[in-house]
Amino acid sequence: MKSSGHQKVLFLSPTEFPNLDGRVAIITGGNRGIGLETVKGLCKANVTVIIACRDENSAEKAIKEVKEEFPAAKVDFMKLDLGSLKSIQTFAKNFKEKGLPLHILINNAGIMCPPYGTTEDGFELTFGINHLGHFALTNLLLDELIKKYYSALEAYNQSKLANVLFSYELNRRLKEKNCPVTSNAVHPGIVNTELFHGLPWCLKIPQDGLIYLLFKTPKQGADSSLYVALSPEIEGLGGLYFVNSSPSQSSEESHREDLQKKLWKISCGSLEFQNDSNRTVNLLA
Repeated sequence: MKSSGHQKVLFLSPTEFPNLDGRVAIITGGNRGIGLETVKGLCKANVTVIIACRDENSAEKAIKEVKEEFPAAKVDFMKLDLGSLKSIQTFAKNFKEKGLPLHILINNAGIMCPPYGTTEDGFELTFGINHLGHFALTNLLLDELIKKYYSALEAYNQSKLANVLFSYELNRRLKEKNCPVTSNAVHPGIVNTELFHGLPWCLKIPQDGLIYLLFKTPKQGADSSLYVALSPEIEGLGGLYFVNSSPSQSSEESHREDLQKKLWKISCGSLEFQNDSNRTVNLLA
């Protein structure tokens, strides 16, 4: 959107700041200027803030100013010199040792047009601080940022898809080699086992209430595996997906041959299986 030749700026009003209590942010150069105002905005949203900068005195003054405006602010200082790779590594190590999550990283600090100089590690000063320092910091903290996106339930769902993809691909490879061994995937249904102990509390509550109405016992859950393993009707049949002891249609994604092959390749690479096609036959010999 443009008005009078200038770009229109959209912003949150003070009443629109979300309550992000529990979130943690690191901001470089949060001790003055734009950085300090950013710290205030984060504190307004109840974010726990770590000011990362070189000057502890300046940071303490900034923290005092923030707390005068937001008495309940959770803001702290950690020393960081973006012109020193050693300092950056120490900062990342010290932050990880705090055991805090990391939801937001704001690479704010910077310098402009200083006399020629170099960083502690010999890089041109401006490029070293404005870019390389933040590049190093971000990469050292990237795993911490990624952790906040981890979903245990999504990871479980992906692993179950992988089980079916693997079963189909294994059966295809065995069939290509005229091997009499077959591979099938089995879904036992919803069974009351210890697997559910890892569920988030919000999912455990409905699970606890429905357990006797909808869930199978472990003995009932074993029926599907036993049927596929022992029934003469299944002898020689492969590449199938069974639910409650009946052949069923698995998800559309599970039938994608490109995903089946991709998973096989990733799995062999992860386990450092060099000759994966022969490895299958050797394992089953």
